[in-house]
Amino acid sequence: VGEQVSLKCSFKSSSPITESLTVDWTYRPLTGGQMETIFHYQSVPTPTTVGKFKDRISWAGDVARGDASIAIQSPAMSDNGTFICSVKNPPDV
Repeated sequence: VGEQVSLKCSFKSSSPITESLTVDWTYRPLTGGQMETIFHYQSVPTPTTVGKFKDRISWAGDVARGDASIAIQSPAMSDNGTFICSVKNPPDV
């Protein structure tokens, strides 16, 4: 709590990394409810502009090295939940 936390995500792809590669991070609270997209990457990192993670997520990855990690500033117990990292690198699924 209070210290920046890194959420690690690594991937491998049989296709070359191009601008069409996308990374999506989604979150569902521990209490359940709706999944929400909290981060999107396609050529440029795009953190969410709404919700509880607004202004608290930063890109910590390097897609050329197979890294799609993010960092969350000022985590709180209320941030507990399921975080899912999804990487797509067409045509590789």
